[in-house]
Amino acid sequence: MFTNVDAWRAVARARFLEAMQSPGPAATPAAVLQHQLEFDGLSIEHLQWQLPFGPPTEALLLKPAGAKTKLPGIVGLHDHGGNKYFGLRKITRMSKDPHPAMLRHQEQYYGGVAWANELARRGYVVLVHDTFTFGSRRVRLGDVPGVIRNNMVESDPEAEDEIARYNQFAAGHEHIIAKSLFSAGMTWPGIFVFDDRRALDYLASRPEVEATRIGCAGLSGGGLRTVMLSGADERIRCACCVGMMTTWRDYLLNKSYTHTWMCYVPHLPRDLDYPEILGLMAPQPLLVLNNRQDQLFTMPEMERADQILTDVYRKAGVPGHYHASFYDGPHKFDRDMQQEAFAWFDKWLKG
Repeated sequence: MFTNVDAWRAVARARFLEAMQSPGPAATPAAVLQHQLEFDGLSIEHLQWQLPFGPPTEALLLKPAGAKTKLPGIVGLHDHGGNKYFGLRKITRMSKDPHPAMLRHQEQYYGGVAWANELARRGYVVLVHDTFTFGSRRVRLGDVPGVIRNNMVESDPEAEDEIARYNQFAAGHEHIIAKSLFSAGMTWPGIFVFDDRRALDYLASRPEVEATRIGCAGLSGGGLRTVMLSGADERIRCACCVGMMTTWRDYLLNKSYTHTWMCYVPHLPRDLDYPEILGLMAPQPLLVLNNRQDQLFTMPEMERADQILTDVYRKAGVPGHYHASFYDGPHKFDRDMQQEAFAWFDKWLKG
């Protein structure tokens, strides 16, 4: 029924946003500077802003120390990783002694580095914020009935045993949050998109950011958020989705048990396959990075998702604006993958 991608995108994006059922529009967050420091060649601002719901959002803005000209911007989207106690700290570093749990996390998934810092050092303004149910935006034990939290209380929140107990609690209440959101006429991805678009609002408002050259990237849950944010907001001019690309058929028949309640939008699969959500950003450049031994997906459906996106970009008349790579190994965004992603951003946001 469509003869060109522009006509399709207008209808498909409207349908996507309707299905997402995000909260209504909101003003650009009024960020409050908590403190500022220089670390490892970067100027880092620790920020906080209040959204219309939930606890305040903590964020870090990272940029090369001493930068004098406008730079491209990146919204860095942290992962899920079964760890809701942490958010932005998963992909950033602002001291030589980060939490030991985050050192292990970065070693397991990111080749032992904080990729947001690595990208900022290449000449980007990178904004990383906690999203709904993670880090500063997590559900606090004191805000839910004792029967739900097994009467747990916070005593030493940064202690590793207490973090482990919190993450076990947080994993166990995902279905409650999903049901609560459905009861409010909303979806979990819709809340993510709301949070992430407000961060994009803020990044675009910064005087040192070239607002027409903003991208986003993330692994796993951050890859999911890359899909949703890129599909929702045309201000994303370049994206890299890592370890989170397959099809609704894969979720349906094979892998729904490996994923959280955060992935699903009722009715949307009737109109858009999962890769087509990301395809809404065509003709803007898109990179998808996969791992062949990633147990979250099946290889045939990862390959089918690649073909779907290839077809979208071919129909858009810009096949060279889309690329997918398949790496050996499990679920990760290691240094080799980071180098490909960074080169992709350099090509399209600095060129």
